[in-house]
Amino acid sequence: MDPTAPQMIEINPDAPHAPLTDEARATVAALAERQRRAQSLLMRVVTFAGGQVEDGMKMLPKGFRDQLEAAARGALTQSYDMAGRTRGTGLLARQVNSDRAHRVIATISGALGGLGGLPTALAELPIATTVIFRAVQGVAAAYDEDPADPATRLECLRVFGAGGQGEEDDGVDTTFIGARIGLTGPALHKLIAKVAPKFAAVLSQKLAAQAVPVIGAAAGAGTNYAFVDYYIEMAHVHFGLRRLTAVHGERHVLDLFHKVLAEGRLPANRA
Repeated sequence: MDPTAPQMIEINPDAPHAPLTDEARATVAALAERQRRAQSLLMRVVTFAGGQVEDGMKMLPKGFRDQLEAAARGALTQSYDMAGRTRGTGLLARQVNSDRAHRVIATISGALGGLGGLPTALAELPIATTVIFRAVQGVAAAYDEDPADPATRLECLRVFGAGGQGEEDDGVDTTFIGARIGLTGPALHKLIAKVAPKFAAVLSQKLAAQAVPVIGAAAGAGTNYAFVDYYIEMAHVHFGLRRLTAVHGERHVLDLFHKVLAEGRLPANRA
């Protein structure tokens, strides 16, 4: 076994799991519906401002995808570190950490990032990523997970793997949803390397919308606002499933979740 590989540890491996109750089944169905609404939101973002995204795509440099993945990895790494240091517990900190504050900050950041086209949009990327990360941490706290705990911050990183190009790649990654990664540097970098391509695929739409100077300011504001909403919703699905699997077991919860998704033709990512 590779000692540098992330170690998957079952949550409460010896504790018996309670059978699914009607309330738990209803919660699973609600999470599936939440994923559907989030995916619908992401598709609206992709088509934001009509043909502007398509026009912006033509302005992106050839081979830009590799550069964007590298930028996404850097932004995720920076956000993982910064989000752990900047969350406070006082009244002012709670106000700044609210979903409303995250949306406002992201909107302003996106508008400023779009003023100068692609160069300023790329410069704004770490700020937008950190704002989204902090919003996801807030969701984790709502599910009784410590947002400052490195293990929880790793789970927040996993949320950024929700979404990509093509329907089959959209949705939360339910693989090992009831497990956690060993807290090692190599494990962190491996997780970021896995998440970054999917996050970059979503970011390509955002950057394309911001590629046109000045006009991109409005697109940047709108897409950032929507992206915060999107990842907040996907965080609720991720942490909601984690809470249920801790009580009722991973197999029963996820089998039901995927059944509901299939019945509603909703996207799910099993791998």
